[in-house]
Amino acid sequence: MKGAPHDHGHDHGHAHSGAPAFGRAFPIGVALNAGFVVFEVCGGVLAHSTALLADAGHNLGDVLGLLGAWVAAMLARRLPSAHFTYGLRSGTILASLANAAILLVSIGAILVEALRRLLLPVPVAAATVIVVALIGIAVNGATALMFAAGRKGEINARSVFQHMAADAAISGGVVLAAIAVLASGWNRIDPAASILVALAIGWGTWRLFRESLGMMLDAVPSGIEPAEVRAFLLQLPGVVAIHDLHIWPMSTSETALTCHLVVPGEAPGPDFLAGAAHTLAERFGIGHPTLQLERHADVTCLLEPENVV
Repeated sequence: MKGAPHDHGHDHGHAHSGAPAFGRAFPIGVALNAGFVVFEVCGGVLAHSTALLADAGHNLGDVLGLLGAWVAAMLARRLPSAHFTYGLRSGTILASLANAAILLVSIGAILVEALRRLLLPVPVAAATVIVVALIGIAVNGATALMFAAGRKGEINARSVFQHMAADAAISGGVVLAAIAVLASGWNRIDPAASILVALAIGWGTWRLFRESLGMMLDAVPSGIEPAEVRAFLLQLPGVVAIHDLHIWPMSTSETALTCHLVVPGEAPGPDFLAGAAHTLAERFGIGHPTLQLERHADVTCLLEPENVV
């Protein structure tokens, strides 16, 4: 700030998402699931099964999710440029938001059709539904296995594994619904099952949409409590006050922070910034902190008021 000398400390810890070891798994997973979506839609139309169509809508979300994770892995390796100084990592947030929006539209269409089928039931070819859903279990299970090795580490691989494993279970639910139709002859079980599937998908999708929209608006990422970060910064050696604290997502897996630390008196040691950055990364998952040191407490920084951005 003008009239006040400052030390600018920048210490960045980068935790790039992307998993080079899974590079081949992404295109294979996309191809398998995209082909199955087409197959499942055809099967749903021929068998008059809204449960299959609902699951196809879900599997379309899988394809989009896999594409988003694949894009995230590639974007994370793109170097910054003069115009894109953070690289293209934020594109992963845009992909996540688009994925959620498309899924919500698909869910709405599925619910409308399922309600129509409840009022005006049509014969369901339950045997066809069972065969298609069993293939779905195989496709989703195989895709999950391709990412099983990374389920405890890399974030994109972990999310893909969890999603695909859950989808295999949903396909199992479709099989059970079709068996119930065969046993009872009551065709309304199929649209009723599709409504349950759509609502289950919608619950998770709405949460994804809200979180993605928050990220687009630079909200503090979920899992990080700003008050805890503020308390940590205030207890750093020599810090008497902080202001202009901002925490925002650089991508779906990377978080940045900027803050002014008022540190009057003796200058902090050479390990001050490195230690603060290490703790921010380890404790809060903030891998890209920029800390500015203000050495004179009696000089007012223009960014000190809380209402100034």
